[in-house]
Amino acid sequence: MSDLVTGDAVVLGLRPARLPSRALAVLLDLLVYVTGYLLVSLGLTFALASMDTAARAAVQVGSFVLVLVGVPIAVETLSHGRSLGKLACGLRVVRDDGGPIRFRHALVRGAMGVIELLGTFGAVACIASLVSARGRRLGDVFAGALVIRERVPGARVMPVPPPPPWLAGRFSGLDLSAVPDGLWLAIRQYLTRMNQLDPQVGAAMAARLADDLVARTGAPPPAGVPAAAFLMAVVHERQSRDAARAFTRNAAAAPAPAPAPVPYGGMPVMPAVAPAVAPLAPAAPAHVAAVQPPARGTGFAPPA
Repeated sequence: MSDLVTGDAVVLGLRPARLPSRALAVLLDLLVYVTGYLLVSLGLTFALASMDTAARAAVQVGSFVLVLVGVPIAVETLSHGRSLGKLACGLRVVRDDGGPIRFRHALVRGAMGVIELLGTFGAVACIASLVSARGRRLGDVFAGALVIRERVPGARVMPVPPPPPWLAGRFSGLDLSAVPDGLWLAIRQYLTRMNQLDPQVGAAMAARLADDLVARTGAPPPAGVPAAAFLMAVVHERQSRDAARAFTRNAAAAPAPAPAPVPYGGMPVMPAVAPAVAPLAPAAPAHVAAVQPPARGTGFAPPA
């Protein structure tokens, strides 16, 4: 179920960026863009010295729109939401559903950014970000976008939590052969990071993963079992099967004891096993047993 891994590997833990990190990213971006605009303006000043004042003013306005509006829109579109400042701060712009933004999202954010960031020196953007529950400014709201944190400081990989005791062994008969590796990876990532997610987002994600797992296994969903607990139990069942398979493989790879020497033309001597029931017929004579084929044939003719 790699389809649930959103966009360009934006997986599972959508943590909204807050005002301090966003402000630092915007300052870094503005520093780069303003420096570029000043260099372009200086070059145009010398190149257009022979033109009249109105023409130079039109070119200056065009360069302003191109460098401070067009370039940020192009950068966010081509980089799927990673500008230079956001890349340095570990941020990224995504859609509300977690997917990568497109040109229309970057266009709306860039157009609103002229008013929020440049026109009011960031005052409107700061107020909107503080008021919003997910730290969004007006451009994010109108574009249907969200700035998230891609790098979580101090995060470490946690093991998959065990299932509840009352679910242990309940899914031993479940057919897991049709479940792809991408779905196992998504389930494992969710279970190891479920405590870091927003409760509503985590519950919806667990339900989607459980529905995909049920569709792959072909079994009806268990009644009364929460989605997260179901995922834990199934992952634990798969790990148990993998461990049992590995143990069986190692046991089969162990060297077998050497068979007892068999004289030429004779029958191999089988180890004596106590009969479970009394024999129904008397044993055949020795000269007859020497020429009779084994009682349980394998489809091959006995040696002559």
